[in-house]
Amino acid sequence: MIKAGIGQTALQTPLAETHRAAGANLGEWFGCALASDFGDWRQEYGFARDSVALLDKNYRAYLSLSGPDRVRYLNAILTNNIKDLKTGEGIVSLFLNPQGRIQAEIETYAEAERLLCISFAMIQEKLVSALDRYIIMDDVTLTNEFSRYGTLAFEGPRSATILKQLTGIDLNSLTELGWVESKVGSIPSRIMRRTPAGIPSVEFLCEQSQLVTLWSVLLDSVKTHRGGPAGYTALSALRLEAEIPWFGYDFGENQIPHEAGLENSHISYAKGCYTGQEIVERVRSRGQVNRVRAMFRLAASELPAAETPILFEGKEVGHVTRTAESPKFRSNIAMGYIRREQSIPGTELHIGDAKATVISLR
Repeated sequence: MIKAGIGQTALQTPLAETHRAAGANLGEWFGCALASDFGDWRQEYGFARDSVALLDKNYRAYLSLSGPDRVRYLNAILTNNIKDLKTGEGIVSLFLNPQGRIQAEIETYAEAERLLCISFAMIQEKLVSALDRYIIMDDVTLTNEFSRYGTLAFEGPRSATILKQLTGIDLNSLTELGWVESKVGSIPSRIMRRTPAGIPSVEFLCEQSQLVTLWSVLLDSVKTHRGGPAGYTALSALRLEAEIPWFGYDFGENQIPHEAGLENSHISYAKGCYTGQEIVERVRSRGQVNRVRAMFRLAASELPAAETPILFEGKEVGHVTRTAESPKFRSNIAMGYIRREQSIPGTELHIGDAKATVISLR
């Protein structure tokens, strides 16, 4: 279960006061003060499933890399293929340490004169420092642009229709993580395509100074399509139902890519050397890891906390990472790590004192 309170170190995102004025309940998500809900998380879940939800995604860090060696440099330290990106394309990668542990999840977008990398604000200082250490002989300039940009998003089956009405852009003309520059009204915005778990989604990246105005414009649009704003309680449930892990919650520096189930989505096996590649290749050649990420249906009415032990025949075999109430499964569900031999669907375990059943295998 993710706590709804806001810690003293939580970053105050640009729309926090706008959300408070609208009656939203704020919580700490990805280290930032974001809306947990706008009054009824189940209704918000329905917006994303049945019509369209408007999301505030201002938990992100934005790093700009310029200079003639930017592509060669980044391709040598990230797990996916950066060198073949064309302008208007994007890709998701991992940044590993030499031991193959996950330090960050990073999206990279190719522009004509720079690469824009998007990661998480909660790790931005650590990430900038780590990336900077790899700039030795390369002609690369790394700039932290966290205070410059912000991101909003549509999610749901009406997303493409509303985007077409607002900008004239056909969402289907963009590849996954593809982008194009446009305007929403008078606001310059980068339009980016996403399809999490098959749900159409479009992101709007704009100057941070325009976020409040853009939120108002987009909110008016979604309301005309029987949608509305959605918070992270609903979004967490949607992502868990789709078995989509979150960086900082479900994977991070304690995992290698194969344990987290990211080996097919975040890694290129043909690109050549990168930091941590030796470990990744060793695991791939061995064919398996000892523990894996899995999903569970819970018999308990209460949501267990993160790090709650998972027991099999009385012995601890793993731990929980994230939980949610699931309208789709009509029960509480959880994500966590267990030993591979207990990860077969239908396996019965205990999470804390409650019964649980493995419902999927990644």
